[in-house]
Formats: sequence, structure tokens, C-alpha cells
Amino acid sequence: MDGLIIRGATIVTMNDAFEVVEGDLLVRDGRIVSVGFVPDSERADRTIHAHGAFLVPGFIQTHIHLCQTLFRGYADDLALLDWLTTRVWPMEAAHTPASLAAAARQAASELLLSGTTTVLTMETVHDTDAVFEALDPMGLRAVVGKCMMDADTAVPARLLEKTQQSLDESVAIAKRWHGRANGRLRAAFAPRFAVSCSQALLEAVAALSQEHGLVVHTHASENRDEIALIRARTGRSNIDYLAHTGLTSPRLCLAHCVWVDDREQSVMAEHGVKVLHCPGSNLKLGSGLAPVVEMRAKGISVSLGADGAACNNHLDMFEEMRLAAVLQSVRKGPGSLTARDAVWMATREGARAIGLERELGSIEAGKRADFLLVDRDRPQFMASHDPYSTLVYSARGTDVRTTVVDGEVLVDAFRSTRWDPDAIATAARTEAAALAARAGF
Repeated sequence: MDGLIIRGATIVTMNDAFEVVEGDLLVRDGRIVSVGFVPDSERADRTIHAHGAFLVPGFIQTHIHLCQTLFRGYADDLALLDWLTTRVWPMEAAHTPASLAAAARQAASELLLSGTTTVLTMETVHDTDAVFEALDPMGLRAVVGKCMMDADTAVPARLLEKTQQSLDESVAIAKRWHGRANGRLRAAFAPRFAVSCSQALLEAVAALSQEHGLVVHTHASENRDEIALIRARTGRSNIDYLAHTGLTSPRLCLAHCVWVDDREQSVMAEHGVKVLHCPGSNLKLGSGLAPVVEMRAKGISVSLGADGAACNNHLDMFEEMRLAAVLQSVRKGPGSLTARDAVWMATREGARAIGLERELGSIEAGKRADFLLVDRDRPQFMASHDPYSTLVYSARGTDVRTTVVDGEVLVDAFRSTRWDPDAIATAARTEAAALAARAGF
């Protein structure tokens, strides 16, 4: 006898037909076996009675910086370039393996407790192994990239790399970690953005991405000053420059894309480029409102992420879904991005962005058993009849009762099963204070 049975759930499948099923779920060997009806004769190691809770595919956040979790509150009320140069880069440079591990554990705890089961994360330039090592026992599914920066005089010396060194280290990390933990841990190439990377590095990353089949995770067109810098240096727009380096492909994941015009969007659509939308971060940094409706209309995959805790300042996917929907209502009118669209972006589009759409993103037989249960016994859920509306406009991360990754229950009745959140938070506070002191804050 093995596996897991969930009984009596409202299953928001996010399959192609958008089926919502009242029933059960059977999981064995980390994968979904059946959806809707599980006979009473079926036995498993664990049965959870959902009592009508929403069972939703695990949220996939496609733009996170786990390493910035300890920077919370140190980098507020600044625009992007000042935020980077005066706060974030000095603090990233001051990280040690111990503080990076503490940041990763604290972020993983927050993410799993609020229903995020998978992240695409860009770490700092150094000691990325410490992040992998910290995530391994937590149970979070993660695609992790070592930040690459070889051409920016504004960065601290510890963050400025030699081009070949950056490339070699990124490849070595992928060889050590890609596919570990039964495929739960994966590697990516993560050049920070065109401002901080030489053309030679970007061209090499494009070639290496194709050779190794790894996604490329970078930032683009987040801020008007950033775009002006790139145009002054290259004579091209941001997206045109990335295309010029050979990076534009279905493996390219671009965070933000707030300021992309119609022609640039057409280039992105033509090459299958993925967009990682971070509405909370874009608001807090004053970057702008991304043209999500227009990009989706062109067939561009747009998924969601909270960005780092230094510019959000929390990692709650429910908040990002809500913001994504209501901000497009302001831009293009109510209903231009529906609640169902937002849940799709948080699940199916997230899986598509990281190349795991056959494995993740919906509740279907054969897919990996990554899902959450959202408690229905909350005042704000009373008399709710539309699950998508309820999840996007009423729910919060604190309503997540259960989180499951690869069939393992990691959050059970609102409590973590693999880790002690209080101990992790205590270590994070200690490391955050020491890090800030090293950075001179």
C-alpha cells in the first residue's frame, strides 16, 4: 500500500476544458492516477478528507530571487536602477553561503505555506550551490540560475565576473544539480539583464542554452531608464538587442516586459519567448503596467511571479493573480484579463515557461502530483459559487491548508511537515542582521 487519496474536494483541474470536478484524487509514486472518482476499496498510506476545499494545481512562480528574501525592508521606495545600485547589489555582494542558505530556506517556507510549489529563481553571482543545498531538503520544486554579470562598472567588485569564468561556472552548476532530487531541482542560465552583460556573454549563453536544453532567465524592458541605457550602448531596443545576440527562442524567459511596443511583441511571439509578469514588483518600483492583454492576444506565454522580497515584499501568488487581473481592468477594461485567465497564468503558463507543461500545471492523470488545498471554511468564501473568482479575488496565501509536491504532503492542516518555520525564521533574522552590517546598512 502506498500513495495518497484526497476525498471530497472541488477539483479545479485547469485542464484544456477547464473542468471543475466534485470528487476525489488518487496519487501513487508521486503522480496523479485518477481524478474525480476513487473507489472506497482503494487504499493508500494517507487519506485526506477535503470537505469541499478547492484542490488547485500547485502555483508556479516564474520570477523569484530567493537570495533577496533577507533584504526585506532595506530597499523600499526606490526606482529600479537606484534600488539595484544602492541597496540590492551591495547586499548581494555581502552574502555568504550561510546567509544565502538562510534566505532560500525562509523563502521556501513562505512559498510552500502559501501554495507555491515551483519557482524559477535567479540567485546572485556567487555560492549558488548553497541555494541548491538549502532547497533540497525543503521539498520545493525549483529551477535555479546563477546570476551572470560581466560588464557593469556600477556593481560591487564581488559581483563583476570574467566572461568565461561566468560561463564555466554556470555550466558546472548545471552538471552538478540539473535533474537532482528526482528531477525536482533543475538549473538555468541567468544573465541578469543586458545592462550588466557583455554581448559576448549573451551570445555564448544563447549557444549554451541550445546545447544543453536549459532555459535562459533574464530581465528585460522593466524600466524606461534601463531601456535608454541599452539603446545608448547598442543603438537597439532591448528586445531587438536580445534578438541580435541570438537569445530569442522558446527557452528565453523574460521577466517584466513592461515597456515593449507592438513590434517588439511581434518579435517575441515569432520566437516563442516567454514573459514573466510581476505586477506587485512593477507597482512598488514604479516601473509601470505591462501590456499583458496585448501580449496574450499575440499568443505570447505570460506567467506570474512575485519577484524578490526586496521589491514586493511578500511572495504570495494569490496577491499576484489579483493584481494581474485588476491592473489590466484599469488598462483595458473589466474582463480583459479574467480571474480564470489569472489562474491559468499561475499554473499552466508557469509550466509552459519552464518547459514542463507535460509534467505540471494541471490536475490530470499522469502528471506530477503538485497541488494545494484552499480551505473553504473562511468568512470571505461564504456563498461563493465561481471557483476562479474566489481564488483570485477572495483567497490569500494564509487560506492554503495543504501543499503537496511530488505526492508528498509538505503542508498539512496549515503546518509544515519537513521543516520548522520558527527555527528557519530565527536563523533568517540573525543572518539578515549580519548581512546588513556587512553591507554597511
